[in-house]
Amino acid sequence: MTAPWGPPIDVLPLLAREEQALIDVLSGLRAAEWAKPAAGEWTVHDLTAHVLGLKLRRLSRERDGHAGDGPVEAWVPAFRLMSPEVLFAMFVDSTAQLTELWKHRDLDGPAPLWLTVARDYAEQWVHHQQIREAVGVPLLDEPEFRTPVVDTFLRSLPQALRDIAARTGRQVACTIDGAGRWTVRAASDGWAIDRGAATSRSPLATLTVDADAFWRSCSGLPAAKAQVSGDPAVCEILLSLRAPEWCRL
Repeated sequence: MTAPWGPPIDVLPLLAREEQALIDVLSGLRAAEWAKPAAGEWTVHDLTAHVLGLKLRRLSRERDGHAGDGPVEAWVPAFRLMSPEVLFAMFVDSTAQLTELWKHRDLDGPAPLWLTVARDYAEQWVHHQQIREAVGVPLLDEPEFRTPVVDTFLRSLPQALRDIAARTGRQVACTIDGAGRWTVRAASDGWAIDRGAATSRSPLATLTVDADAFWRSCSGLPAAKAQVSGDPAVCEILLSLRAPEWCRL
């Protein structure tokens, strides 16, 4: 049986390109643009500090074996003491170190590191788009960059559906326009997700939504509402799917 979290998501070929695109945006910002609002009360400077904190904490845990305590958001007020130049230099350096780390790691295994890398990619990509929107730069939302984010967010469905009782083989069909189709299937020991259209003519529930609306909704951002049908309890889960908590370290 397919593992609950589904087949691997290979974001490594995209990671360096996405990170370089973000570095290119940050390198061209004027002082006033660093102060623009980007996410709630956070400015572009704050959001960049948050992403930097995610990188440094991942390096500390995965490379150095240092767990540490406290929320990663603690980086934000601390880095308000730093200039954009200092923040940018640390961002570039940590990006290079993290890229080097993943290149030399086996990403498969019982608790697959590929999912950790995909989660990090998804969260950084979302924040990258928020920065781009804040400074008026076109989004990096071509399907090759956006689809792995959609794919990663959908991997939370088996866990989200854990309390839904269904006979083995029942399916939940997900159609994300502009990204693809996924199916979540009930098994004797829980739910599992895989890519591809549902084979059932009468799925337990269905989800249909545009890719842009989906990633925004999962990230807690304003978005057009998805279309759902079928079992009310499953539909409620599909409409309330959120990514930030399970994308965290």
